[in-house]
Amino acid sequence: MVARLVIAAPSSGSGKTTVATGLMAAFAAAGLAVSPHKVGPDYIDPGYHALATGRPGRNLDAYLCGPDLVAPLFAHGAAGCDLAVVEGVMGMYDGAAGQGELASTAHVAKLLRAPVVLVVDASSQSRSVAALVHGFASWDPEVRVAGVILNKVGSDRHEALLREALDESGVPVLGALRRAPQVEAPSRHLGLVPVAERRGDAVESVAALAARVREGCDLEGLLALARSAPSLSGDAWDPAAAVASGASGAGRAGGRPRIAVAGGPAFTFSYAEHAELLTAAGAEVVTFDPLHEEQLPDGTAGLVIGGGFPEVYAPELSANEPLRKAVAELALSGAPVAAECAGLLYLARELDGKPMCGVLDTKARMSERLTLGYREAVAVSDSVLAATGTRMRGHEFHRTTVEPGAGPAPAWGLHRPERRVEGFVQANVHASYLHTHWAAEPGVAHRFVGRCAAR
Repeated sequence: MVARLVIAAPSSGSGKTTVATGLMAAFAAAGLAVSPHKVGPDYIDPGYHALATGRPGRNLDAYLCGPDLVAPLFAHGAAGCDLAVVEGVMGMYDGAAGQGELASTAHVAKLLRAPVVLVVDASSQSRSVAALVHGFASWDPEVRVAGVILNKVGSDRHEALLREALDESGVPVLGALRRAPQVEAPSRHLGLVPVAERRGDAVESVAALAARVREGCDLEGLLALARSAPSLSGDAWDPAAAVASGASGAGRAGGRPRIAVAGGPAFTFSYAEHAELLTAAGAEVVTFDPLHEEQLPDGTAGLVIGGGFPEVYAPELSANEPLRKAVAELALSGAPVAAECAGLLYLARELDGKPMCGVLDTKARMSERLTLGYREAVAVSDSVLAATGTRMRGHEFHRTTVEPGAGPAPAWGLHRPERRVEGFVQANVHASYLHTHWAAEPGVAHRFVGRCAAR
């Protein structure tokens, strides 16, 4: 089994992404094949991880996919690698609201039997850091907190005080990083600005993070710690086997349908496993950029539009009238279309007053309110993605709203944490704010490809 580390922190803002991305880039530059992973549903950090390692950033979400899939998905992503680095989410013990440890960094670390390195923002403390680390290391004896990296250290004297205090904790210090705001990634209303929107300077930022980590961290000690992780039992997740198991005995007629998947700076939110499942189900997956391409790929039989930041690019998306018309014509022709969050906004009549594709009879606009959290959902309308009654878990993450919020045939009935219907099912179009992970319900990919092939 591949060597592995989980990078955790007492709270958000401590520097997990800085340290995890820097470690990935530093080890990759040293010639190791590094597998990057992120706990939770986050789409943005994995983009930086991919830039650092040259491999797809993959999510490990015990809520969306269930605890039993965490280790198999990890093994699938890390196959053939020398080292895996897993960036945690929020504070180490923070998980799905009201559900204990579920989907927390600590939960995933236990499922992976991986040692944890705690990143501590030391900017406003000295000896108290020992009490903090002791508390996190002793809270759950099944979580192995095996090292500390001190972040935002002010000076040599400050570092000496912190190390002296931690000598008594029994948890070794494996790194100390000085404050360096010049290499932090820019952020906006939903977190960091995605890599696809700042490719040039993102490369420089990741290189700077790698240099900081090489200078301030014990890479040999961290690698030795990663190699101390015990073996994991069970097989790696396999998309072909997953599709076969989710097919419910139904065959798929037709040839190899071409499915266009929106990408580029406006549509950066996607899980790597979705394209793998579509391919395993028999599709040819082709990525296109709605900002710059005026036509859909030749022979498009189905369309997938994931999440991202269309509100940032509303003028450019609106200005690409030929593609908007092509998308509307494809949907009108009966081709299967699956849209999540940003995809929903793109299919609306307008977004912040700018004309969009007009497939759905709804208007979208930016909002002051952040909608964020896990959801439990059931399909309330039969669609190209799911049969009525299909249960899935999802995640909402947006600062926009659509009016109306659901069509005559809504996509989902949400029943946790609140009860409401949401989304649109219209002919062969399925559009919703809900982000889902298809590995949890691979029959979704089989059904969608089958509908595309049937055309």
